[in-house]
Amino acid sequence: MSHSIVWRLQELLYTSVMSTITLPAAAYNVLRRYWGYEEFRPLQAAAISSVLQQRDSVTILATGAGKSICYQLPALVLPGTAVVVSPLISLMKDQVDGLVANGISAAFVNSSQSYDEKRRIAGAVRAGEIKLLYVAPERLCTQQTMDFLADCEISFFAIDEAHCISAWGHDFRPDYRELSRLKARFPDKGVHAYTATATQQVRDDIARQLTLKESTLHIGSFDRPNLNYQIQPRENLNEQIEEVVKRHRKASGVIYCLSRKKTEDLAAWLKSRGYRAKCYHAGLTDLQRKKAQEQFQQQKIDIIVGTVAFGMGIDKSDVRYVIHTGMPRSLENYQQESGRAGRDSLPAECWLFHGRGDVVVWKKMLSDLPADAYEIAMSNLQSMEGFCQSLECRHRTLLEHFGQTYDQPSCQACDSCLTDRKVIEDPLINAQKVISCVYRLKEQFGVGHTVRVLTGSREKRIIELKHDELSTYGLLKEIGRDTVKSWIEQLIGQQCLEVVGEYLQLKITTKGREILKGLWTPMLTESKSAPARQSSSLVEMSDVEKELFEQLREFRYDLAGEKGVPPYLIFTDSVLVQMCLQRPVTRELLSGLSGVGAKKLEQFGDEFLKVIVEFCQEHKLNASPAPPPKALKTVQQSHKEPGLTMSPRAVEAREMFGLGRT
Repeated sequence: MSHSIVWRLQELLYTSVMSTITLPAAAYNVLRRYWGYEEFRPLQAAAISSVLQQRDSVTILATGAGKSICYQLPALVLPGTAVVVSPLISLMKDQVDGLVANGISAAFVNSSQSYDEKRRIAGAVRAGEIKLLYVAPERLCTQQTMDFLADCEISFFAIDEAHCISAWGHDFRPDYRELSRLKARFPDKGVHAYTATATQQVRDDIARQLTLKESTLHIGSFDRPNLNYQIQPRENLNEQIEEVVKRHRKASGVIYCLSRKKTEDLAAWLKSRGYRAKCYHAGLTDLQRKKAQEQFQQQKIDIIVGTVAFGMGIDKSDVRYVIHTGMPRSLENYQQESGRAGRDSLPAECWLFHGRGDVVVWKKMLSDLPADAYEIAMSNLQSMEGFCQSLECRHRTLLEHFGQTYDQPSCQACDSCLTDRKVIEDPLINAQKVISCVYRLKEQFGVGHTVRVLTGSREKRIIELKHDELSTYGLLKEIGRDTVKSWIEQLIGQQCLEVVGEYLQLKITTKGREILKGLWTPMLTESKSAPARQSSSLVEMSDVEKELFEQLREFRYDLAGEKGVPPYLIFTDSVLVQMCLQRPVTRELLSGLSGVGAKKLEQFGDEFLKVIVEFCQEHKLNASPAPPPKALKTVQQSHKEPGLTMSPRAVEAREMFGLGRT
């Protein structure tokens, strides 16, 4: 039976099976001690169970949903060393730094290290002193590394960013194909694949390429309810960008551009406006890229303006916004790149400013692909273009693309759901007028020229070409250019028209010809009004709580500088928010916050408590626990296991037990 059929049966049975999963007490003790959490997020328990049972698995969890814990935690429960495959040096370093900060023995081996350092790590692995060892696929698959690991006690293999193994994925890497050798050399060891985005086709390909045996599939929801998606046409780009950036002046943000030159120009412009920004692209030296990323991680700069080269190496939880200045090449890429915002589960914004030339740019950039790969890329590009022009809920569209359903009537967290749109009367007649004009123009002109003809422009070029004599000239002159332009874009989004060629000419599709014959009616709305602006605050906090948050944030920044680590490795923004809302003044109360593990409590607890106590005294505040606001509760509750609910009495009992009471 094929993997896809088995997995579909698993999905049908998943809800009932979840309630029967029981993890050993050691797993909960490790979670509480090293990560400071009391319970697992959705699918974490099931994914961890597969690892502990040495049963091969493929786990798909959205960015920020706790994917790493699914293999990091069982590595601490099982004897031996877990080998983690990671594609980038920077990503390995970030993961290992985070583990070490939590008091976990972890190491990586890559080309950035000296011979003596590699030798020291090899000795520690042989001695059983390293619980997680990170390596690149090309290093792992060498005969030397395979022979070395065969002489060590290995608990299992974890393949991170597993979509890289599939040619159907959005970031295919040939080196990942060599990982098929793992099952042949280590048949008794579990192999577990992890990624944040994968369609069914990619999931099947991952299992096939890795030659997994009777593997279990774990798929979490691809929805990120804390992300606010805003998709708009590119108009005055710098103004559009600054409108977002200025709301988050002291926060971290990532801005993606389609070319190296644009990253440099935009970074320079932002710096001239007083923002701490740097560019990042493949044309920079390794040292320049490393320095930019380290400064971003350590909050010495706030904004990275990069190409897609600034990709999987980002392991920063407090990115408050991601901006795309052009259309990504696929919905998979968009999900991955925009998903780098709000990994701490706090609200974040994702803006995409697109233009009609983006498709042409991508076609040129992808033109040297083999025929089969190019066909796949063009199909992905068409889906991305449709997403930009669509009027549907962004959260729903993304979920449906990955084969999941969205059961909410409105997300209230995207431009489509936050914009008050009114469907026009007679959409068929107006669509026929637009498409007829494209036909009369012999499908040789772009959006702008078509709009001018339909609205009766007297511009010189219109007269010279005698387009003022066409039967469609001035048909929509009472409507206005902005609305007509919006209708054309809506028709493109509904695949009634398409933009082709170097000069971005409009072409009529099969669906467009059905409209001309009156066989199909599209949906057209009035010109988009600006969506409601989102508050820049993380959650709803009073002014005094916001003041405490900034004070804690500044203290964390200074402390991180002294320790030489990124600030979020001390405490994440979500932990700081809890400190502001509950104002703990003892170690016992501080340890009760989600995300405060034993190592960090010991290292930093007293210093943060001192800041909180002094602030409360200065502002005459009661230093006592307070319930989290509704916004924070919603995010936390969304991570509960399906089918595993606790009564109010059970919750109370658990809290008492956590305080050491009988």
